[in-house]
Amino acid sequence: MTRLDTQHKVIGFKQSKKAIQEQQASCVFLAQDVEERLADPIRQLCRQNGVEVVPVATMQQLGQACGIDVGAAVAAVLREDCVLTGSKSRR
Repeated sequence: MTRLDTQHKVIGFKQSKKAIQEQQASCVFLAQDVEERLADPIRQLCRQNGVEVVPVATMQQLGQACGIDVGAAVAAVLREDCVLTGSKSRR
């Protein structure tokens, strides 16, 4: 999960979903303790767009890896060319 420490990313379902749909995500980190009804659409989008899904044990661990004080269900690492063109992201 060191990629989350050093790269541009978006955190949360809505922002991650948008990044995947717009082909801005290079990989997606998905907490394994997320409800399936929420995780399945993200997995499906990733499959359709050829985006790697990296499982993370818990939302708390993913939140910590993202540098936030709360749990995170999903985070998408942005492709470098998207970052250079001014795509919104969190560091």
